[in-house]
Amino acid sequence: MKVLLLKDPKEKDSGPDPYIKELGLYGFEATLIPVLSFEFVSLESLFEKLSHPECYGGLVFTSPRALEAIKICLKENSNDEEWSQSLKHRWNTKPAYVVGKATASLVEEIGLIPQGEKSGNAEKLAEYICSREKPNSSALLFPCGALKREVLPTVLREKGVPLESLTVYQTTQHTDLQESLSRYFSQQGIPASVVFFSPSGVRYSLQHIQKLSGDFINNIKFAAIGPTTAEALEAAGIPVSCTAESPTPQALAVGIQKALHSHNC
Repeated sequence: MKVLLLKDPKEKDSGPDPYIKELGLYGFEATLIPVLSFEFVSLESLFEKLSHPECYGGLVFTSPRALEAIKICLKENSNDEEWSQSLKHRWNTKPAYVVGKATASLVEEIGLIPQGEKSGNAEKLAEYICSREKPNSSALLFPCGALKREVLPTVLREKGVPLESLTVYQTTQHTDLQESLSRYFSQQGIPASVVFFSPSGVRYSLQHIQKLSGDFINNIKFAAIGPTTAEALEAAGIPVSCTAESPTPQALAVGIQKALHSHNC
């Protein structure tokens, strides 16, 4: 059975995408189509803030793109030397909170120690942070996207935990999305399942999928990587057959297996 994954390829160049690999172990033929493009902004301001760890109580990451922004910062003007010789060690005396395993692995790549990776979503990460941070302590630095949800900032604000947000990337539709979807449906037909990985992915690709599927759209089991994405699908009138219990390849594969073979997840 065919599964269409609406996500970017994994960050590293080595080996297959972990979602394609894991679904393959369950006998699914998975195809990946990138949905989003990202423009990085305010990078000088980001490095300026990273250069002053003494001003902050720690870092918060809810997106791999925020780590991409930091990597770009470090490649410019020999910033990586300053990072590796001094800044990294000073930041490692403070927590680096992350929402999941993918973000945690990228935090480790820049030499920091992630905390909270089992949270899985912004709500649970906010609870985790509030259980560890004292009210009115030094602000946590939160590099984020222009379309960030307000759940985490709102919870921290209500608990008196200061948070300084900085928009470091903007999200747009991938330039090849419509063409890639048309090619997939014409060559491979209607997939058994379509998996969305973000509310933005729903916004940019759902209408194309509805048009390409036509009367066969009810044959598709729609899946979401987490509750926020599931809410976006439901708000668009799409029944969600599967929401992964955690945002991992293993949890998604198990969920799709159940959805396709027992019609519930």
